[in-house]
Amino acid sequence: MRAIAVSAFRAEPCLVEMPKPDPAAGEVRVKVEYAALNPRDWQIADGALDGVLPHVFPLVLGTDFAGRVDMIGSGDNRFRVGDPVLGRVTAPPVGRCGAYGDYVCVPQDSPIALVPRDMPLRTAAALPSAGTTAAQILSSTAVRSGRSLLVVGATGGVGSFLTQLAAARGIGVVAAVRGDEGRRMGALGATATVDTTDPEALEAAVRELYPGGVDALVDLVSTDAASFASFAALLADGGVAVTTRGVAAPAGVAWADFRIAPAPGLLDELTSAVASGELEVPVDMELPLEKAPQALAQNRAGGARGKTVFAL
Repeated sequence: MRAIAVSAFRAEPCLVEMPKPDPAAGEVRVKVEYAALNPRDWQIADGALDGVLPHVFPLVLGTDFAGRVDMIGSGDNRFRVGDPVLGRVTAPPVGRCGAYGDYVCVPQDSPIALVPRDMPLRTAAALPSAGTTAAQILSSTAVRSGRSLLVVGATGGVGSFLTQLAAARGIGVVAAVRGDEGRRMGALGATATVDTTDPEALEAAVRELYPGGVDALVDLVSTDAASFASFAALLADGGVAVTTRGVAAPAGVAWADFRIAPAPGLLDELTSAVASGELEVPVDMELPLEKAPQALAQNRAGGARGKTVFAL
C-alpha cells in the first residue's frame, strides 16, 4: 500500500510502499478514503512523543481518517465490513499504522465512530482531532452564556470549531487572526475579528467590546512566553487562559496547558451536530496523498485556514 512516512525523527516525509496491515484481535482495518492534516502529525515526525510512547520506523504519519471498514479482527466487534467510519489513530506503537496510508488498523474501542448517512467522508475526515480538541477546550474554560472568549489563531481547524461551539452557547467570541478573515469568522459566529499583526488594534477591539477584559483566552499559536503574556493581559480579573503549545502564562494568571483526552461518545456528538447543520466542518483544501509532505511543511510555517484533507 501507499503511505507517507519518515525513516527517522526529523527526516523528510516521503511517499513509500508498505505491506498492507492485518487487524489484530479487537481491531478493524479501514480502507482510508480521506485523511486530515493536523499539526500533531509533523510534531510526531519531529519526535514529540519520543520517550513517551514506543515508535516503529518507517513511521506512517497521520491521525485523522475516514473510510470504510474492510476487515474485522478476531473477537467481539461493534463494526461490520462496509461500515463508513471516521476516527483517530491513537494506539501504540506510534507509526505502526497512520492515517496517511491506504489502510489503517485501529482498535474497535478507540476514538472511532460511524459516519452518519449523507455525510461525505471528505467532511468526516476533518472532524475528529480538531472537533474533539475544540469541544474539550471549551469545556475546560467553563465559560458560560453571556461571557466572552478570545481565540488566538482562530482560522485553523480547532479555532474554527471552537468559534462555532462557543457562539452556539451564547458566548461572545473575539477571533484573533493573521490577515483579513472577518467575513469567514463572522459567518462562523465570531462577534469580532481582529488582525494580530497590529497588537494595538487587538487590545483596542477587546477593550471596546469588553472594557473589563475577556473571561477566557485560548491561544492556539503562541510558542513563546512573551506572546502568550501579551494576550493574557487582555483577561478580566479571574479569567482563565488555555494554551495548546506548552507555554506558561505569567504569574497571577490561571492557565492550563491543554492535551486532548479520551472521550467516549464525543465523536458521535460531533457528527450529529454536523449532520443536523449545527456545526460546519471548515475544509479549506483537498490534495492528493502525494502532496502531503509539502502540506505538512506549509502547516509547520503557520497561518492555517480551516482544514486540509488528503484524498486517497
